[in-house]
Amino acid sequence: MSDPTRIPQHVAIIMDGNGRWAEQRGRERYEGHAAGVEPVRASLRAAARRGVKYLTLYAFSTENWGRPEKEVDALMELFCQSVVNETPELIRQGVEVRMIGDRSRFSEKVQRYLEEVERRTAGGATLTLILALNYSSRSEITRAVRRIAERVEAGELAAGGITEETIDRALDTARVPDPDLIVRTSGERRLSNFLLWQASYAELYFPEVLWPDFTEEEFDRALDEYARRERRFGLVK
Repeated sequence: MSDPTRIPQHVAIIMDGNGRWAEQRGRERYEGHAAGVEPVRASLRAAARRGVKYLTLYAFSTENWGRPEKEVDALMELFCQSVVNETPELIRQGVEVRMIGDRSRFSEKVQRYLEEVERRTAGGATLTLILALNYSSRSEITRAVRRIAERVEAGELAAGGITEETIDRALDTARVPDPDLIVRTSGERRLSNFLLWQASYAELYFPEVLWPDFTEEEFDRALDEYARRERRFGLVK
């Protein structure tokens, strides 16, 4: 039986299944991505209602650049439209938006929209929404290692002084608690280069539902499943 008082502080979601959802309905893949906007809204509502403080969404991976150019272009346009349309509601709900990943590859237009939504939502106290864009965990860890190496080279840090906390602070997610629960929709059971360092002791949940069909009720089911788990972090009960 689940304990309703056990609420994860940080939930991360791999939003998988947009393309399959569209293909099952004889539609273009970009229509699946467009249908995936409402589940983001639903997840934000459910997270705020249940008291989750951090929600991370794997929105665009570094590997996604290998998809057809038409699909990537549609994704970028959808993202820009969503930022413009959703920002007032995010502000009203007290949602602060942050981005992790390497934004340098995005067009100036997309980077401008990212900076705008981060600036306008800064200080939101209800929930922090973290968008993983042009993100991969291996890339993040590689960039973190470079930052640490630069500090060692500059004499700011001794090699023997590098700790897990040093690495934590060099990651994109610095000052954000590790995810308690990672959800991947569509039934696929892998992390796909997502938050590999941070996921060390996260609970994993793999519902069969495709992302465009992920509702507030599905979010609640994920949290209820989390509440049934016994987290020992390598220790005994």
